[in-house]
Amino acid sequence: MRLVFAAVALATAIASSAHAADTYPSRPIRVVVPYPAGGTVDTIARLVGQKVSEAVGQPVIVDNRGGAAGNIGSDNVAKSPPDGYTILQNVNALSLSPALYRKLPFDPLKDLQPVTQLTASPLLIVVSAKTDIHSLKDLVTEAKQKPGALNFGSTGVGNPLHLTMEMFKAAAGVDIVHVPFKGDAPLLTSMIAGDVQVACVPFATTLPHIQAGTLRAIAVTTAQRISVMPDVPTVAESGYPGFVSNSWEGWFVPAATPRDTVMTINGWARKALADPGVQEKLKTFGNVAVGNSPEEFAAMFKDEVARFAKIVKDLNLPPQD
Repeated sequence: MRLVFAAVALATAIASSAHAADTYPSRPIRVVVPYPAGGTVDTIARLVGQKVSEAVGQPVIVDNRGGAAGNIGSDNVAKSPPDGYTILQNVNALSLSPALYRKLPFDPLKDLQPVTQLTASPLLIVVSAKTDIHSLKDLVTEAKQKPGALNFGSTGVGNPLHLTMEMFKAAAGVDIVHVPFKGDAPLLTSMIAGDVQVACVPFATTLPHIQAGTLRAIAVTTAQRISVMPDVPTVAESGYPGFVSNSWEGWFVPAATPRDTVMTINGWARKALADPGVQEKLKTFGNVAVGNSPEEFAAMFKDEVARFAKIVKDLNLPPQD
């Protein structure tokens, strides 16, 4: 009889151990941000990650892996185990990479699985307060009077900020020299110093500098003006009809991640984005919470890859190594 009880106890212990091992998540979750700390993506990753951590009872660790316009961090996730413990938070720079880079170490469409779009946000065209530029008209006038004398900054070759300025240069017929940076923080520091005169930047990290008077917003890239800055005109109404360029952030996981795990992560994100406090914080720096389904985000991502491929071709941008 004792042997029977011992066997039952052992079987129960083994089953309990197996169940515990299968419980997800049972250890910390890593959110890879492929840009330096302090930028917009990092800020939102920490905001959403904190809410997810509170809900699931596990730490959510933001892992900043900047470089190559986000491709280094994205490649890291693409090659990570598809177990739900590694998430990529990236922007629409990921949509540009296949068209702009000669060769990528991963395929964004095949090696990554979209989970959800976190946010949608406008981009701003800003100038250093050390310049005498107060509008897009002023910018174009000065650029035409001094071809190649003005610099514009971006957070890397081939991201949406770079491409948006290239689109504007083509529309306005001006020569402004591109200066790439490794992230929002060094770019904004250089602009405040006046070393770089103009840039297309995210709303979130730029607003404090606009409020402080060290940067000046001269246009928004959305189809309509934004409520937080109603006096700043759109690029379209400033003389370039049809000009629109928006930004988004989203979560991706390795392509082979099981469907149920993807849906679990999707649920975490949507719950975090539905939190009134999170929505209010996002709103203060011009972001709108989205939280759509994996299918909706995947369809949008696929469409953007195709759209940006056409834009890169039309602008005749040289492939990057």
